[in-house]
Amino acid sequence: MELQLIDYIIIFGFFALVLFIGIYVSKKSGKDSAEYFLSGRSMPWWLLGLSMVATTFSTDTPNLVTNLVRSNGVSGNWGWWCFLLTGMLTVFVYAKLWRKSNVNTDLEFYAIRYGGKPASFLRKFRAIYLGVLFNVITMASVTLAAIKIGGVMLGLDPWVTVVSAGLITVIFSALGGFKGVVYSDFFLFFVAMAGAIGAAIYLVNLPEVGGLQAILENENVKGKLSILPDFSDKKALITALIIPLAVQWWSSWYPGGEPGGGGYIAQRMLAAKNENHAIGATFFFNIMHYALRPWPWILVALASLVVYPDIASIHEAFPNVTEDKLGHDLAYSAMMTKLPTGLLGIVLASLVAAYMSTISTQLNWGSSYIVYDFYKQQINPNASEKQMVNVGRISTVILMVLSAFLALALQDAMGVFNLLLSFGAGTGLIFILRWFWWRINAWSEITAMFASGILAVLLETTSLREVLFAPETGIFPEWADLPFIMVVTSIIWLTATFITQPESKEVLRSFYLKIQPGGPGWSKIVDEAKEDNVEIVKTDEKWSVPSGIKAMLSGVVLIYSIMFATGYWIYGEYKLAMGLTVLVVVSALVLLRVWKGMRNVF
Repeated sequence: MELQLIDYIIIFGFFALVLFIGIYVSKKSGKDSAEYFLSGRSMPWWLLGLSMVATTFSTDTPNLVTNLVRSNGVSGNWGWWCFLLTGMLTVFVYAKLWRKSNVNTDLEFYAIRYGGKPASFLRKFRAIYLGVLFNVITMASVTLAAIKIGGVMLGLDPWVTVVSAGLITVIFSALGGFKGVVYSDFFLFFVAMAGAIGAAIYLVNLPEVGGLQAILENENVKGKLSILPDFSDKKALITALIIPLAVQWWSSWYPGGEPGGGGYIAQRMLAAKNENHAIGATFFFNIMHYALRPWPWILVALASLVVYPDIASIHEAFPNVTEDKLGHDLAYSAMMTKLPTGLLGIVLASLVAAYMSTISTQLNWGSSYIVYDFYKQQINPNASEKQMVNVGRISTVILMVLSAFLALALQDAMGVFNLLLSFGAGTGLIFILRWFWWRINAWSEITAMFASGILAVLLETTSLREVLFAPETGIFPEWADLPFIMVVTSIIWLTATFITQPESKEVLRSFYLKIQPGGPGWSKIVDEAKEDNVEIVKTDEKWSVPSGIKAMLSGVVLIYSIMFATGYWIYGEYKLAMGLTVLVVVSALVLLRVWKGMRNVF
C-alpha cells in the first residue's frame, strides 16, 4: 500500500484545518477558565451532540468492535451496547440536574452534595484518580490503536506514530481549549463518518470478499452474524446479554458510560446553553452512538473474517508487526490497507480525526479536573484566571506525554476495556442514587471507590481469581468475576453509609434548594426543614423522575429497534426488518407523547 499525492493532500489539509481552528479560538479560549473548559456555557445542543459522537469515535473503538465480532460474533457488542440504558437515563433524568447544578466539573458536585474533610478529600483524590490515572489509561488505549494502524497501514514504528499523532493533537488542544475541541469535532464527525461508511462499502465489495451476500454465506462468518447470543449456550447468554443488561449498565462506572452522567459527557452538558440543550445533546449522541454508527465497523469486521480468518493469516500478511501487538483487533487496520487512492486518504484522515477528537476531549476534560478540583483546591486557592488557564495548558501536555509512554507498553484495547469495567464495578448505583437519596454521604463514595479498585487489582495480580472463578474448581462460575466485584463493593459501601454520620442539615438543605431533586428519598429532609420553618421546596410541580423513566424506556426501545432494524435490513431478513421498523415508529410516537407530558419540553 502506497499513499499518493491526493492522499497526502487530504491528510495534511485536514491537519491544517484542525490547527487553524485551535489557533483561531486560542485568544478567546484563554480569556478565563470558564471559556477554556466550558466555552462560557453557551453551546447549542446540536454542536455538543456532534462533539460527543465525534469524541467516542476514537481509533480504538473500531478495533475493539472488530475484536468483539471476530472473537464472539456481533452479539459480543452487548458488553458496551448495554450502556444505552445508562445513556437514556442520563438524557431524561440527569441532564437537566447537571446543567442546573452550574458546577465547572462533575467533581465539583462533591462541594455542593457533601461537606467537611471527607468531601474535600474525595474531590481532590478523584481529580488525580480519574483525571490522571484513568484518563491516561484511556488515552493510552486510544494511542495503542493509532500505533497499530500506523504499523499496519503505513509501516511506522510505534514511537513515530505516537510523536506525529500526539504532537498536533496536544498543540491544538492546549491552545484552543474546550471551544477548539468542540469546533474541530464538528468537522471531525463528518470526516470520520465519511471514512467509516466509505471504507465499509468498498471493502465489502472487494473481489476477494465477494460482496455482502458472499460474506453472509461464508463459513467463517455464519456463526458470527446473530445480534443476540445463542440462547442454547448458557454461558454465552449470561456473559454476553444477561449480565450487561441486568447488572453492568447500572453497576459499573466506565468513561463515557457513567451511570447518572459524568466525565466528558457531563462537561458537555455543563457547557450547554440551558437544561433543554443539555437534554437534546445527550439524546442525539445516544441515537448516533448506538443505533447507527456501529454497523460500518461490524461490516468491515465480518469482511475481515473472509480475508483474514485467523490471527496467523494477519501475521503472515504483516510480518513487520511485533508479536506483542498481534490480535484480532488488528484486522480492522489490515482491511484498511486494501483501500484505493483517494478513499485511502479520506479513511486515514477519518482515523486521524477519530484519534484527535477523543484525545483532545480527554486532555481538556482531564486538565479541567487537575485545575478546578486539585490545583485550585489544594495548591493555589487564590489562583487567578490566567494562572488556571496556564496550568490547564501545562497539564494537557503532561497528560499527553504520560499516555504516550503507557501506550508503548500496552497490547490490546480489550484488556483495557475489561480492566476499566472491573475498577468501576459496584460504584454505579451510588452515582444514580446520590441525587435522590439524602443518606448517601462522602464515605459511601470513598469506600466504593477503594473497594472496587482493590478487588480488581487482587483478581488481576493474585491467585484469588483462580480460587474463586477457575472453570472446574472455582467457588463461583468463571463468568461471575464482575458480578462478584459489584456485589462485594455494594455491600461495603452500603455498610459504610449506615455506620457513618450523614451529611449535615445545612449541606443537605442547600443541595436540595439548588437542585430540587424531589422524590421520597428527600422527604425526611424536606419535612424537617418545614418543622424548622425553612423553605427549601421552590415548586409544587409533580416529581418528574417517573415520567423520565418512562421516557428512558421508550428511548431504549426506539434506539435498540433502530439498531436491530438496520442490521436485519443489511442481512436481507426483510420481514424482521419491516416489523422492527414499525416498532421504531410506534416507540418514537410513544416517546413523543411521554416527552410532551414532562415538565421540560425540548
